[in-house]
Amino acid sequence: MRRIVLALAALALGSTALTACGGGDGGGSDNLVDKAKNDKKLTVGVKIDQPGVGVKKPDGTMEGFDVDVARYVAGKLGVPESGITWKETISANREPFIQQGQVDFVVATYSILPERKEKVTFAGPYIVAHQDIMVRSDESSVTKVEDLKDKRICQASGSNSYKRITDPAPNGQGIKAKLVPAGSYSECVAKLKGGTLDAVTTDDLILAGFGAQSPSDYKILGTPFTDEKYGVGLKKGDTAGCEAVNGAITEMYKDGTAAQLLKKWFGQTAGLQLPTEAPAFEGCA
Repeated sequence: MRRIVLALAALALGSTALTACGGGDGGGSDNLVDKAKNDKKLTVGVKIDQPGVGVKKPDGTMEGFDVDVARYVAGKLGVPESGITWKETISANREPFIQQGQVDFVVATYSILPERKEKVTFAGPYIVAHQDIMVRSDESSVTKVEDLKDKRICQASGSNSYKRITDPAPNGQGIKAKLVPAGSYSECVAKLKGGTLDAVTTDDLILAGFGAQSPSDYKILGTPFTDEKYGVGLKKGDTAGCEAVNGAITEMYKDGTAAQLLKKWFGQTAGLQLPTEAPAFEGCA
């Protein structure tokens, strides 16, 4: 009997400790709004190797469209730029970083997909990109998506873009291309330049950033064939955080910041249609 009483007492103490730490109750640091308000600090996951979208400069500072969107959202949540910790987030680790609490939110060319919604909550989208194709400037055999048959295309780790080519309809084009694995899109572009790939196919904003770095080396076909809704990834179930981020995105378009950022990072890319209004949100439920 004494052992049973002691065991029950230990369980009670453990439960109290978990409650005090906010474990499992959905409160405290689980809520992006409360964390921003109380700590004035946030850790944000971004790409660091995608020109125009997210890049870590030699001096350690961050730049790019996604980076600027993240700065704006954090500011609307009450967190100054000095309170942001940037964490490199590649396509393959976006969900794990959010689930494990390594980041508070992710802004990293993160397309909203049904299978991803099962793991994280999405605010937004803050922009709708469109998948396109980039080839070397001297490439003449690829002018449309159907020409990718038997061509070598990049399979970037954690990205679904290649599936839009190889998967059967209605989700893909059903084209039998040859997949060449790579760890990131910067590696894809390096392989394209080196001749071990025939094409890189992914979102037009990503391609535009890489193409702008070496306009004489690459060309974007300008034949978009999907809608990629870029969302802000949050911890699953954080409805309050999602609604607050949606409010920030709405304000970003209303006050003209979105237009300025889009022109700054992508305005020089020929044929790229830039939005003037916030996209329709997916909903936070």
